[in-house]
Amino acid sequence: MPDLLLELLTEEIPARMQAVAARELQRLAEIVLQEATLAATRIETFVTPRRLTLAVAGLPKMQPGSAEERRGPRVGAPEPAIYGFLKSVGLSSLDQCEKRVTDRGEFYFAVIKRPGQATKDVLSKILHEVIRTFPWPKSMRWPGGVAPLQFVNEAKQPLQFVNVQGQPIQFVNQIRWVRPIQSIICLFDGRVVPLTVGSLKAGNKTEGHRFLSRGAFAVRDLEDYRAKLKRAKVVLDAAERRALIESGLAKAATNAGLKVQHDEVLLEEVTGLVEWPVVLMGSIDPSFMDLPPEVLTTAMRAHQKYFATLDKSGRLAPRFLLVSNMAASDGGNAIVAGNERVLKARLADARFFWDQDRKTTLASRVDKLKERVFHAKLGTMYDKMIRVSTLAETVAPHVPGADLARLRRAVELAKADLSSGMVGEFPELQGVVGRYYALADGEPHDVADAIAEHYAPLGPTDRCPTVPLSVALALADKFDTLVSFFAIGEKPTGSGDPFALRRAALGVIRLILENKLRVPLRAVFEAAAPAGNNPGAELLAFFEDRLKVHLRERGVRHDLIAAVFALGDEDDLVRLLARVEALQAFVAGADGANLLVAYRRAANILRIEEKKDKRTYSGVPRPDLLQAAEERTLDKALHHAAMSSAAALEAEDFAAAMLALAALRGPVDQFFDKVTVNTDDKELRENRLRLLSQIRDTLNRVADFSQIEG
Repeated sequence: MPDLLLELLTEEIPARMQAVAARELQRLAEIVLQEATLAATRIETFVTPRRLTLAVAGLPKMQPGSAEERRGPRVGAPEPAIYGFLKSVGLSSLDQCEKRVTDRGEFYFAVIKRPGQATKDVLSKILHEVIRTFPWPKSMRWPGGVAPLQFVNEAKQPLQFVNVQGQPIQFVNQIRWVRPIQSIICLFDGRVVPLTVGSLKAGNKTEGHRFLSRGAFAVRDLEDYRAKLKRAKVVLDAAERRALIESGLAKAATNAGLKVQHDEVLLEEVTGLVEWPVVLMGSIDPSFMDLPPEVLTTAMRAHQKYFATLDKSGRLAPRFLLVSNMAASDGGNAIVAGNERVLKARLADARFFWDQDRKTTLASRVDKLKERVFHAKLGTMYDKMIRVSTLAETVAPHVPGADLARLRRAVELAKADLSSGMVGEFPELQGVVGRYYALADGEPHDVADAIAEHYAPLGPTDRCPTVPLSVALALADKFDTLVSFFAIGEKPTGSGDPFALRRAALGVIRLILENKLRVPLRAVFEAAAPAGNNPGAELLAFFEDRLKVHLRERGVRHDLIAAVFALGDEDDLVRLLARVEALQAFVAGADGANLLVAYRRAANILRIEEKKDKRTYSGVPRPDLLQAAEERTLDKALHHAAMSSAAALEAEDFAAAMLALAALRGPVDQFFDKVTVNTDDKELRENRLRLLSQIRDTLNRVADFSQIEG
């Protein structure tokens, strides 16, 4: 069956957008092909710094036809109704309709048949729409459209521009794309699809590597396209480029008796910067090797995209690895020399700031925080420091081993390095250089370490602090950020989180759970909140959502988290998680699953009857009205389960609490099998409804079972 090949050749696509763009193109292609009833056997996408490619295999040559049946007015309906129906379905007379008898009477029916189109014609329309509406995070207007711009040379003569297909380009400001599109390949069954985007018309030609290949070349299909790109020094598949880079880095490091410092984020970024990766090794001037290793790696990584290397003892080696997009005739000597000069200049700047910053103490920089605005409504960084220092008194008792006096000192110095020259040049080093400066000033090691670690964890894979002082400072800082921004109404929305509050909440969750801390969230929120404005309820709901996201990978069900949070009195995350895990084990078993069904049955009956009677049926049933043996057995079982589960919950033995509930399964099943709740005897009915309310209330003391799915 025929295949489709679409390539959009552009100026350089930002590396951070490439993987998402490839996934989005595949998603959109699947949607539009399905909507067009064009079944494919395989859909693939590829992305390089200069091209976004779609390959679809196994498409039919013709789109299948379709038929739609529409019911019209009744037979004998007024003429205007009949005329309106015929017009809506594109028919001219009732002779083209059928009469059918239904359970509602006799009606006119019309069958609208739509013949299938040639697939190439369908593709032309749907691909144009995909390109026009493609959701880049950021885009720019590029040349292509209706109203041309005129370019002239010094002699005032018009300049002519052509694309790789040899077609003239009209420069306009109508089409948006991430970067200007240079050419389009669109082939179906080996032939060009008549696709036009702006002033660009699709063809069968593309270009290879910007510098290592010359001229455009024609392609027939994906296999031919991929092979010719490889000959033109372009590795189309990002996974293949990544593998080549990884193996090249490892080989170069091994040959020098070193190993590569692993950097997943940098590897992903560099994969998106090159089409023909060539790994080269350079040297670091030995005079800079006494700088902190974090300074060296940041200068290499953040600004130059170099990989650091380690010697056999695990220390930073005076070598770096770079990934070039060129296969140079001199083996890359000139490229390496140029990069060494650039790095030397960057490190010379770092050396200057390192020497200058240490001429004054870190403590002397604290007052400068008054000049640095944290947020217009929340004051300066100095104001934040004062708030965190106060909050530390609430947090410290819940972090075993955190000395309050040292914690206050760590809070005071934590943000002081923000006014240093080094952080001004390398913002990524905030906290890290503060630690070095604190140690140089003679501050205790745990205070210095807390300064370095208080921003952590920065993400789900970042290392989480474990030293008490670092944990306490990190918690106090993040709690202040969360409560302060929620108090002024700056909460994350579906489309944005400018103050990284989701990350801060995730950081708090990890700090608490991974260090097994018993932190009462409500008390901390109250201590951190400004007078008369405690956003504690909103923050608890926010933490519930973040906890669901965090625990999803561990297989913890989100509905069970909601069921425990819904109790309204649980704000200890360690205890909450233990409760959720016990609940998950319970509902996964036969007793829990059956009891959940019984709970729903009881709750549904109560809801219906309470709505009908306009009253509630809570409270203990009267013993003298428990006539059936099954009623009396269930009443005793509920009393025993309530007492046992309450004691177990108090002791935080959640497995025992679930075991107490499991004992209810038999009595509850027997009750529903043998006892009629809605009996004609009014008093008996009310008593049995109260017994049902005890089932609901007993289970809801452990968790809100109405929140549990399945």
